[in-house]
Amino acid sequence: MKPHDGLYIDGAWRPATGGDLIEVVNPADEQVIGRVPAASAEDVDAAVRAARAALPAWAATPPAERSARLAALRDVLVARQEEIAETITAELGSPLKLSQAVHAAVPIAVAGSYAELAATHPFEEKVGNSTVHLEPVGVVGAITPWNYPLHQIVAKAAPALAAGCTIVLKPAEDTPLTAQLFAEAVHEAGVPAGVFNLVTGLGPVAGQALVEHPDVDLVSFTGSSAVGRRIGAVAGGALKKVALELGGKSANVILPSADLAKAVNVGVANVMTNSGQTCSAWTRMLVHTDQYEEAVELAAAAAARYGDRIGPVVNARQRDRVRGYIEKGLAEGARLVAGGPEAPREPGYHVSPTVFADVTPEMTIAQEEIFGPVLTVLRYEDEEDALRIANGTVYGLAGAVWAGDEAEAVSFARRMDTGQVDINGGRFNPLAPFGGYKQSGVGRELGAHGLTEYLQTKSLQF
Repeated sequence: MKPHDGLYIDGAWRPATGGDLIEVVNPADEQVIGRVPAASAEDVDAAVRAARAALPAWAATPPAERSARLAALRDVLVARQEEIAETITAELGSPLKLSQAVHAAVPIAVAGSYAELAATHPFEEKVGNSTVHLEPVGVVGAITPWNYPLHQIVAKAAPALAAGCTIVLKPAEDTPLTAQLFAEAVHEAGVPAGVFNLVTGLGPVAGQALVEHPDVDLVSFTGSSAVGRRIGAVAGGALKKVALELGGKSANVILPSADLAKAVNVGVANVMTNSGQTCSAWTRMLVHTDQYEEAVELAAAAAARYGDRIGPVVNARQRDRVRGYIEKGLAEGARLVAGGPEAPREPGYHVSPTVFADVTPEMTIAQEEIFGPVLTVLRYEDEEDALRIANGTVYGLAGAVWAGDEAEAVSFARRMDTGQVDINGGRFNPLAPFGGYKQSGVGRELGAHGLTEYLQTKSLQF
């Protein structure tokens, strides 16, 4: 797609107030593929004012009509699915098959789910002598990351639209072309002017202006826990609602009764998907000491098969960060069994699929989110030891448990301090709530629970 040279505000593309541009680079070959405007605080203010002006009419729009606009948006995304996949491949570096199967397809399913929820969700109920109304929270400031650029946008915009909120979106500066394509789809779907607005820009300028704006009622952010804490502090000072989907260091617990080969191979695939740039990736594999060496061999062999099958990480800064963690793992005494810090190929921001063995829970690579194709394999002595290790980080976003008996896996999963757990390779469910415990965030995305984040409650007594 040809990048827009303006911002999408109040139903039209308009020039930014300043002349600064953000270069969009293809991570696979390091070539500039486009430039988009860097919004100023004044541009953000214009977008918020447009969203505020559009709020009363959109909030009063019957849920059935909001559902129809979301269904139309889903249909536009379906019609442009191949273009979406190609755009994400160009600016994120994701292999085209992954872009088609995940990056483009999953957001379409999520948009469709909210088209249905807008029409069926109970926005009103009787409680004794009261009528309880669920009303839109207001103007939403949405800040999205680069790792799943369209999915993260749809996971915020779709429930906000379904709830009757208006939106100002500030996407990641690495993947703004996907956001522009989404704005085109919103326009084509007939969403009224001002209901959805797009400001491309830098976090310290446009992002900060959006978080601090007094007419933004809710800030929905997906990204690092460090930035999430800063956003929470600013929003808390204004008593502004936040929804924060943050970092993870998820445990993949393989109990002795599990199919070891299947659990290890699926676990490695989970970490390598999207070049490890997934907040919910199972980056810590926990294996009983009696099966440990076999699991390490299986993991090393599985990682070696990925080779050129994974794409680059998003930019040079991220590549250097991931390589730095690999070097840290070596320095702290972990045993490298696959990959390493050396560049597997050039040009592009490539990182080798990497597996560490002999990792202990206190090591940096077992505690901090690396956000790259790096797996750590830890040993445990018994189930209580496995639980201690699994729960022994500041994060609690996702995880997995494998066992020969499903009830055994569920029993263990219920004791894990994390927001979502896959049992024996359970499939992704776009209707299930997604979000974290501890420093992995506040609130939930997807399904009815995700819709609730964009609603506030009013009761009328009779």
